[in-house]
Amino acid sequence: MLFSSFSFLFWFLPLTLFFYFLPPALYKRLKKGNARQDGTLAYQNGVLLIASLLFYAWGEPLYLLLMIGVILADTLFGLLLAKSPHRKTLLTVAVMFHVFLLFYYKYAAFFANALGFYLQNPRLPLGISFYTFQALSYLIDVYRGEVKPEKNPALLGVYVALFPQLIAGPIVRYKDVATALRQRRHSIGGVAAGSRRFIAGLAKKMLLANSMGALFSLLQGRHGLSALGAWTALFAFAFQIYFDFSGYSDMAIGLGRIFGFRFPENFRYPYMAKSVTDFWRRWHITLSTFFKEYVYIPLGGNRKGVFRTVLHLFAVWALTGLWHGAAWNFVLWGIYYFLLLIFEKFFLSKLPPLPPLMGRIGTLIAILFGWAIFAFDSSTPTLSFAAMRDFLGILFGAGGFLTRADLYDTVRYLPLLALCAIGSTPLPRIIYRQTVFKKRRFWLSVSLPLAALLLSLAELSAGGFNPFLYFRF
Repeated sequence: MLFSSFSFLFWFLPLTLFFYFLPPALYKRLKKGNARQDGTLAYQNGVLLIASLLFYAWGEPLYLLLMIGVILADTLFGLLLAKSPHRKTLLTVAVMFHVFLLFYYKYAAFFANALGFYLQNPRLPLGISFYTFQALSYLIDVYRGEVKPEKNPALLGVYVALFPQLIAGPIVRYKDVATALRQRRHSIGGVAAGSRRFIAGLAKKMLLANSMGALFSLLQGRHGLSALGAWTALFAFAFQIYFDFSGYSDMAIGLGRIFGFRFPENFRYPYMAKSVTDFWRRWHITLSTFFKEYVYIPLGGNRKGVFRTVLHLFAVWALTGLWHGAAWNFVLWGIYYFLLLIFEKFFLSKLPPLPPLMGRIGTLIAILFGWAIFAFDSSTPTLSFAAMRDFLGILFGAGGFLTRADLYDTVRYLPLLALCAIGSTPLPRIIYRQTVFKKRRFWLSVSLPLAALLLSLAELSAGGFNPFLYFRF
């Protein structure tokens, strides 16, 4: 079930909110912002767990038992890790359990076919890449002594299966929500702030990402595409994947705020980055943090010499590429960023720093070429390596520099492309804060989100292009 669907917006979410905020005692807490732990919160956690399992069953009824099995197994693993004298062995078993599940469902067929053995890929469980990483972070943090093991499988189930961030993150560490599971604050202000954030994410998804996705699909499949059309398509894909994924992250963060959770930020204007390193501090922040905390640093980070540092970076970026999908273009995409970061770390860092504008332009060009690799999913016949090669050639003029059709579509979408470019900067947020919050214009704080919601619903009613790129991960 997508957040940007009528079934979620008009059935699932309203019913969940109704039952979540049903207890009369809660209204006093909403007014006072009371964070007391009582039966009301236990009831609300129960509502969230049932709603999350129903949400999962809606899209993956066959894998609901797998999700429940993971929750029960991790409860047991956590308790054993806290008490057993063989903690390291137990952690290895727990990690291998999750790696096996992820490998079987996502990568077994990919590697078998690469070795010449035919194996049909099983249907991928919804959100397995996200909830596997969350479960692993919990188990490793218990092993490190950073969190106490959760004795209540229902509470751990809320953490693992929580529907706002189940299918697309952010990847939330258990210690970030452990307190909120037992004691969290609800208030009218929090619900309002969460609602505004959710609507902002929905608008980014429906009004910007979907339009850019339709433009990319139109252009990349066009016979006789010119350089102008290819560059327009590349910018369209860059905007699509940013507003698609960051929009979903905004919706997840907003929903979490409504239910009293504070999820970490996942994007921080990545196209404003001054370097590739800076880009990965801004793009899918929780994934970068996971690989840094649980792969790069445990391997030794940069503390064991240049060769080991390079080896550790290669491991991280090969895994980052594979995490995004079982296809060679994702592996190539990870290696591409590995090479860029090595070049930046060991060569560019020795030179005088570039002016900020030049740094941003150079970084953006590098990012765009990365998206040219990412977009052509080699597991899809129409988006093969051959198509990627041809597209890269067209970018440099192999198919001519201009056609009438490409010029028409570029000019037709130019206002929306410009709007996406502005929306990728902090400018809209700055203007909103200056004109609405600082001047306390309540009518604007209500009317602007309402207008965005109505426009998003109108776009949804039109039944147009509405995929979600990260749904398959």
